[in-house]
Amino acid sequence: MKILALESSAVACSVALTEDDFLIAEAYQNNGLTHSVTLMPMCEDLLKNCGLTLQDMDVIAVAAGPGSFTGLRIGVSAAKGLGWALDKPCAKVSTLEAMAWNLSALKGDICPVMDARRSQVYNARFTSDGETVTRLTPDRATSLEDLGKELKKEKNEKEQILVGDGAQLCYNYFQQLGLPARMVSPNLRFQRGWGVARAALDQARTGTLISAAELLPEYHRLSQAERERLERQQAQQMKTTEGE
Repeated sequence: MKILALESSAVACSVALTEDDFLIAEAYQNNGLTHSVTLMPMCEDLLKNCGLTLQDMDVIAVAAGPGSFTGLRIGVSAAKGLGWALDKPCAKVSTLEAMAWNLSALKGDICPVMDARRSQVYNARFTSDGETVTRLTPDRATSLEDLGKELKKEKNEKEQILVGDGAQLCYNYFQQLGLPARMVSPNLRFQRGWGVARAALDQARTGTLISAAELLPEYHRLSQAERERLERQQAQQMKTTEGE
């Protein structure tokens, strides 16, 4: 089964081509260029260099969130368009699960953390036996304080393997709490297409692929514009209530 996987959920942009769990090719850029410029040319060049076409793909996979609202829209729109035009099934992959799969060769507790700003991180926790990844928590937007409390409450003394652009932030906080943690090396710290493809393979094996029409981003919280609109509405309601 050939899978084309797109990853544009954060600053890094990546495309991977796999056959089952074998990585055929992967392209990666982390130079700050906008994904609307880099993503599709990366796909085209990668397939051309492999002597394959989009029609040769069995599944189109994408990191659908959480992550940058703009990055997710670009990646999901690209995957949706490809899946629709080619009549191919799609895999809607959790960005955090894909990050965990990138470290599946490491045994232990894997803790992906993406900086969500406003004193929050996008996080989920996983464990790996060195081959497969098992989810421990759902994806969520949470504060470092709540994540630390969760581990303390569980009396979880296992070392947390931190991955993602929030790894340094989380590591510093865990050090203050006395929670055991380590960051993976910078070359493994950011999102890659291979993890998206590997998570998509599990969906194909379990029969949980979806159509292009069903493919939508998972933001896990309101956008800044939506938050500001809600705050204005709440402020207006308070004024109205006080005036009654």
